[in-house]
Amino acid sequence: MSTHPVSRRHAVWAVAVAAASPSRATDLLAGGAHPDPRWYAKAREMQLLAESWGDQSYGAAVVLGDELLGLGPSRVVRDRDPDAHAERVAIREAQRRLGRRDLAGAMLYSTSRPCRVCEAAAAEAGLSRMFHGPALSDAGPPRP
Repeated sequence: MSTHPVSRRHAVWAVAVAAASPSRATDLLAGGAHPDPRWYAKAREMQLLAESWGDQSYGAAVVLGDELLGLGPSRVVRDRDPDAHAERVAIREAQRRLGRRDLAGAMLYSTSRPCRVCEAAAAEAGLSRMFHGPALSDAGPPRP
């Protein structure tokens, strides 16, 4: 049994996940979210897309449960937008898709460790965890 505190939002999300997968809910309540290589593969596809048009070599994906909500290739160079980092593009797409800013319980997969600005954007959106790189390193919950 874990001794680490569970936020109310995390607990509610884990209960919702329990309907689909009771064993995952136990892991989530214990703070042990398991990364899924499928989602890193999607982030990697976005990285390759960004590279194909001469942009920075970054990609990201936002996932909630088993649903892909947002994809983000870096668009900094292409759009001449210094804020169009892959993670932020993916977060914005997920928010548009859901029609809300709150992405509570969602996870961010990215090809590299998100910068501080992207991590703050992930925290503001309510993402629960970040995974990065081919080893799916767990960066934990995003911090503002």
